Amino acid sequence: MSGLLRRCPGKRIHCARLYGNAGNHHNPGQEGKEAGAAASPEPLAGAEVATMAGTVTREQLDAKVGERLGVSDWFLVDQERVNRFADVTLDHQFVHVDPERAKQTPFGGTIAHGFLTLSLLVPLCLDFIPVIANRQLLVNYGFDKVRFASPVRVGKRIRASGTLAEVSERKPGNVILKIDVTVEIENEDKPALVAEWLSLHVLA
Repeated sequence: MSGLLRRCPGKRIHCARLYGNAGNHHNPGQEGKEAGAAASPEPLAGAEVATMAGTVTREQLDAKVGERLGVSDWFLVDQERVNRFADVTLDHQFVHVDPERAKQTPFGGTIAHGFLTLSLLVPLCLDFIPVIANRQLLVNYGFDKVRFASPVRVGKRIRASGTLAEVSERKPGNVILKIDVTVEIENEDKPALVAEWLSLHVLA
């Protein structure tokens, strides 16, 4: 998961550092969204759709505590992505990368790494995280709680939803948001994970 995040007009950018060539940045979630688009069913009447955040004042943010912030698009978790994550993290356990051996397990096939699902919170949730007026920088601050409730089988689609649980200040101009996040798996009752996610918003 990216250590630093910042937003530029018209683009969503996930940065490993504050400065860099943002124009050439590759969106890590776009492939999964495009790959899953062809298989997307027509939306049902009343179905929940992806939500975009707006800019809010500090006072408006406080009033949003307890509110549902939004829900992401569906995102396909395919074998190529799992294999690439295994290469980056050096976690090549067969249940993630060997479909034939994985068929013999209770999962019936390969599953995504739990930490892969967790790392996808950034592209899944960034669009509905509130943008505080005069924000200069958005930084991951950690988690108060993470639970991997159910495995994500390769080939499944996931999406995230979030509720603003708490707003606090570490010091003047440093606002910490706690967001209760659930990542659900399409057509499954149990979520992939639940987390209490902290983000640090640095204001001008």
